[in-house]
Amino acid sequence: MSLIFIKMLLAHILGDFVFQPKKWVEDKLERRHKSKYLYFHILIHLVALLVIFRFDFEYWLVFLVVPISHFAIDLIKLNLHEKVNARWLFIFDQLAHLLVIVGLAAYYFPASISGELPSELHLFLLLCVLVLTFAGSVFIQVLMSRWIVAEDKDDQSLPAAGKYIGMLERLFIFTFVILNQWSAIGFLITAKSVFRFGDLSRAKDRKLTEYILIGTLLSFGLAILIGMIFSRLYKEWF
Repeated sequence: MSLIFIKMLLAHILGDFVFQPKKWVEDKLERRHKSKYLYFHILIHLVALLVIFRFDFEYWLVFLVVPISHFAIDLIKLNLHEKVNARWLFIFDQLAHLLVIVGLAAYYFPASISGELPSELHLFLLLCVLVLTFAGSVFIQVLMSRWIVAEDKDDQSLPAAGKYIGMLERLFIFTFVILNQWSAIGFLITAKSVFRFGDLSRAKDRKLTEYILIGTLLSFGLAILIGMIFSRLYKEWF
């Protein structure tokens, strides 16, 4: 595993998902290249890279290519927003950013390390947590956006409660996987089913049940996948 890849991916998660408010996204969609938040967004990516790389200008190509490519990819996405399905556009956008990161990591591969320093594990753990929380929420929300059920319009629930429940749920599952406590995941599924029983029993048809089931499987599947990847790499490094 390349340390430079982890650092670039961590900066990407921070810039695209953690430090990008919904207000910025909406303004960029409306004003495109005229939006000041587009440039703030690119600046945050640059700052994140500089901080994570500790201002090591040996990697000057990273500081140059990532912000410029990110600006170009985002600009293309904004101009295609009304012409291409939003879910596919999100996937292609993230894949394009990932390809740039992989390309740069491959270029700097001789300067990468293979897990000799504990800091690499700590950075990867932080990356996993951010993927499971902020990035995971956006990913699942985008995939689920094609369906609208009555529950989505219910104004009696706590603000953004579903988002934070999902975050905690994935963090619990991730912890259970790396601790090899698979039975605890089954207990969590059972507990969630019990709490959701009232909602499901009031449903007039199968739509709400299917919606909850798809969301739950996506959330659990993502957490299990990240947990298994982390566990595998941990065994290789240590």
